[in-house]
Amino acid sequence: MPLPAFFCHTSLHPSFVDDILDIHIIYEYDAADNDGNPEKWRYEFWFFSEYRVVYSIHGGPMKGRQNYQTCRYQSQNFPAQTANVATNEEPRETGTFVSLVYDIKQKKITTGAAFSKGHWDHAKEAHGDKRNPEDFERWRGLAKLGIATERLVLVEQANVLQVFKGPGELQPIAPDAVTF
Repeated sequence: MPLPAFFCHTSLHPSFVDDILDIHIIYEYDAADNDGNPEKWRYEFWFFSEYRVVYSIHGGPMKGRQNYQTCRYQSQNFPAQTANVATNEEPRETGTFVSLVYDIKQKKITTGAAFSKGHWDHAKEAHGDKRNPEDFERWRGLAKLGIATERLVLVEQANVLQVFKGPGELQPIAPDAVTF
């Protein structure tokens, strides 16, 4: 199999269509800048299709990044007293891997991101929009910096501020848009 490749053998839970598909969330992390001062990292995330997510970053070191990714979802319905949880797994062209857990009932996002050395050390070069071929190629180059174990692992939890259907101000993509 040629790499990079992405596949999953687990079928989607039937709740995906009602709970996740075409949902757009805006969420915010309570974080800190390089000097330890509190700041907010705001993200937009649109669950575009069964295999794609579209997002925009409005705060923190990756502010200014417009992107879309190949992803795979897992969802699980629990008894009404607890939560509906959906996870989104996405490798990125920069060599970074992100796992996002969306607790629908509690309106919380928990993410684990393993940033590649190139992505983290050259955050400004990771800004832009994948639809721009120059940005896309530059991001691919970031994956080539460092080795697989040189990672910044960031685990954070955010509050979901808004939930609605559709793209909002994010740009739709072709269902088979190239992501690597």
